[in-house]
Amino acid sequence: MHELERHSLEAFAQVQKLDFVFVLDGIRSLNNVGSVFRTADAFRVKEILLCGATGQPPHRDIQKTALGATETVLWSHFANITDCLKDLCNQGYMIVSIEQTKGSTMLNDFRFVPDQKYAFILGNEVSGVSDEALSMSDMVLEIPQFGSKHSLNVAVTAGIVAWEFVSQKL
Repeated sequence: MHELERHSLEAFAQVQKLDFVFVLDGIRSLNNVGSVFRTADAFRVKEILLCGATGQPPHRDIQKTALGATETVLWSHFANITDCLKDLCNQGYMIVSIEQTKGSTMLNDFRFVPDQKYAFILGNEVSGVSDEALSMSDMVLEIPQFGSKHSLNVAVTAGIVAWEFVSQKL
């Protein structure tokens, strides 16, 4: 660990996290949940909020892809997305759905506001961000895509959004 300049579990717990959270809205794949945990660790995400039917640690399939990140990243579970987003609004977070919708803003065109806290909602692998979450969002960001499929895996999406956020903050 030392040669890679990685933090121990204890040291990582003390490191200041960045002002953004991931909200997982009905993610069905436990491997995707684990991958988002791993990405959250890499980018020092403040917390992951697991909503609805999204799987929760400890689970073998989450652990397989998280590689220990469930021990370093804070997380909470909400029975429904509405309660989660109300709580985040009360804490001053800007609620941002990552989705393809009419009127969405392309991620590469958006500039993050300094000192603003962000909650990025990642939706179900098939149906996307729920209508409830979209209706409570302050904005919708879309990742530009140029292929024939026009969709990305939710864990890949988390990595792209986290990198864009962090790269603008550096």
